[in-house]
Amino acid sequence: MGKVFLSWLLVFTLSCTKAQDLRRPTAQVELREEVIIETDIFTVTYSETKEQPLILTYRSSNRVKNVDRGSMDFRTENDYHTSDRHDYYANVWDKGHLAPAATFSDSKVNLKQTFSYLNCALQNQYLNRGAWRLLEEQERKWDDTQELIVTVYIEFSDSILPTGANIPSNFTKQIFFTNDNKYRCYSFPNQRPDKNWEEYLINCKFANKKIL
Repeated sequence: MGKVFLSWLLVFTLSCTKAQDLRRPTAQVELREEVIIETDIFTVTYSETKEQPLILTYRSSNRVKNVDRGSMDFRTENDYHTSDRHDYYANVWDKGHLAPAATFSDSKVNLKQTFSYLNCALQNQYLNRGAWRLLEEQERKWDDTQELIVTVYIEFSDSILPTGANIPSNFTKQIFFTNDNKYRCYSFPNQRPDKNWEEYLINCKFANKKIL
């Protein structure tokens, strides 16, 4: 009986040690200021230290809608340290898509890729559901006639949530019209909009012609 107990105790101890070893690398990983990630539908420069995207680029084309988002929600990624649902709990911040879900609703695979925290920013709920959403709708009208290359640049203040994520202070969207070879840029403070989306048009200080 004593030998059986000792054998069981040894197995239990080794199992616990192994579990601790599996967790240890995660705790000791150094968070990156910037990491570039390419997916099938967007490329993002992500800050693990800020737990927010810095720059994200996607192509907007005339895709036929085939699927609905239903109960789909954002997911974390195993290989990257991102924000999570706790950063968005009981506050004014929406889980703001950068590459829009509606733009990639041609397939369930593409739609699901938009629901990654790599593609998600802390965005004022009134901005996300107002001027930002209306500009996304306009993109889907523009892309009926030509493909767009859209880049979102995010700026930050020193505001950090108790949960650890940095709060963006501004979103700038650069839209490149591939047929016309022209840019339009819109800059939105991360707050409740006080004018129409068209009035956020600015000169394209970020403009570049890097193609995905």
